[in-house]
Amino acid sequence: MRLDKYLKVSRLIKRRTVANDACDNEHVVVNGRQAKASYQVKPGDVIEIGYGNRRLKVEVTAIDEHANKAEASAMYREIPE
Repeated sequence: MRLDKYLKVSRLIKRRTVANDACDNEHVVVNGRQAKASYQVKPGDVIEIGYGNRRLKVEVTAIDEHANKAEASAMYREIPE
């Protein structure tokens, strides 16, 4: 699954266009490297997202094309900084 779609489906970012912009503006890092929106996400990947002066770090645990609100939080595990 594409990174921008994963961020939207997992509800880490509210809209896919916002996720795409975040990737274009280098606010998203996957496994320590800047990632484009077209990056193919795999279980085990570590995603870091910059929100202003705050950073969120998560590990991908599952990939689901269509997740409802209850299932979305099970798609990743937050890693404390």
